[in-house]
Amino acid sequence: MVSATAFTLLKPYRPELFAAAAKELDGIAERLAAQAGETLTERSTTTVDGKRIRAYRFGATRIGFLLDGKREFQLLCRMPPEGADADGACKLLFSTFTVS
Repeated sequence: MVSATAFTLLKPYRPELFAAAAKELDGIAERLAAQAGETLTERSTTTVDGKRIRAYRFGATRIGFLLDGKREFQLLCRMPPEGADADGACKLLFSTFTVS
């Protein structure tokens, strides 16, 4: 399962805020993993649509947060229980998503 959900931020995000935003997103990812009864096994900075994002993995879930102005995009991929992206759906989501 893959999804992309958009949320409105209270204040506009600017790229120079990335370090502070990453720290906040790390905490959010930790809480999401704990709510799912999982341990956060991966946290990384990567690029989606030419923008730096924070991406995480816990259990069979991969999630990324892309911030753009007053919008936050949550990219979510849930893989089969063994956690393998066998059909490449997660990779495709993160490699083709664009902000319009």
